[in-house]
Amino acid sequence: MPRALWLLVIGMAVNVTGSSFLWPLNTIYIHDHLGKSLSVAGIVLMLNSAASVFGNLIGGSLFDKIGGYKSILLGIGITLLALLGLTFWHNWPQYIIFLTIVGFGSGIVFPSMYAMAGSVWKEGGRKAFNAIYVAQNVGVAVGAALGGIVADYSFQLIFLANTLMYVIFLLIAVFGYRKIELNPGAQTSILQENSRIKNHQKMYALLILCVGYLLCWVAYVQWQTTIASFTQEINISLTQYSLLWTINGAIIVLGQPLMNGFLKRFSKSLKTQMIVGMLIFIGSFIVASKAHDFSGFMAGMIILTIGEMLIWPAVPTIASELAPKGREGFYQGVVNSTATGGRMIGPLLGGLLVDVYGMSMLFTVLISLFIVAIFTTTIYDRNLKRTAELKVNASI
Repeated sequence: MPRALWLLVIGMAVNVTGSSFLWPLNTIYIHDHLGKSLSVAGIVLMLNSAASVFGNLIGGSLFDKIGGYKSILLGIGITLLALLGLTFWHNWPQYIIFLTIVGFGSGIVFPSMYAMAGSVWKEGGRKAFNAIYVAQNVGVAVGAALGGIVADYSFQLIFLANTLMYVIFLLIAVFGYRKIELNPGAQTSILQENSRIKNHQKMYALLILCVGYLLCWVAYVQWQTTIASFTQEINISLTQYSLLWTINGAIIVLGQPLMNGFLKRFSKSLKTQMIVGMLIFIGSFIVASKAHDFSGFMAGMIILTIGEMLIWPAVPTIASELAPKGREGFYQGVVNSTATGGRMIGPLLGGLLVDVYGMSMLFTVLISLFIVAIFTTTIYDRNLKRTAELKVNASI
């Protein structure tokens, strides 16, 4: 990998390590420590994610206008100020305010990180996005493992640890990202045509793809919210729950090289890769719906992890292939805002379903969402392929 990508990978790992001290425990903190219902917890996380959606779109656009370095520093600055506030004031309702600002600031950072990764190593294809994805999961593994242990001792230290990690991220960005030179050259995908009509078709394809991506995130986030709270009700400790996310991150970090080799040999397309991942997601939630102890949820998490290794890196890779020159940041902003939108809708939807109908209804709805996601993934590029075929036929 290029040195510039290594710097981005290290920065992403530090960033996510800090946030992973807190995000797996948000619902538990709001529900158990602040005494609010799961529905209220869902609303709070929805506000955090809604702010992230705006941050993603703004961050992607800023990347195209002022570059990744300034965009990332702006996002880090906003987030760090909010985390300082959260460290000192984390009762109700200050928790809502600062958590929402954190969502906005961190939302600005992510599309710029992805767009820079795609730009500094275009010839690497999906490898650049796989590297960023693995870095995120190193952060998840380390942060979640430490977070559960620290939270059992004191939640106050959770907020402080998150803040300190973001200070380190700021230093990496200030001294490491200023001299990163972007190399936006021409895309190599057969879908890259520079006509206005084609650009509209590419955005349309991306939006269809992102519908399925959104639904996958709506379901996935239940592991951090409703399922997290349910594990507490059946007396699974915070340390054990956090261990699930450590296992998640460890499998991704250790298994990604094996997965890359498997995909190189057997996967013909990113679309097939995503559909297989969604089928695996369904299996994970079936297992989780039957689980009543730690070992059952661990089995569900292992299956879930295999599915996300197939889906999560594929979507930004497709967005990078679809993006016209000069719009890389915006396209990554759309992808990141879609994921954040899923994290926004998921906690509220899950909380309402569990509060009104119970856990069994929640799992039924989630499996139905995956079926819809498989359909949208199947058809997202239909118009692009039809246009390419027409162009080939016209040239004969």
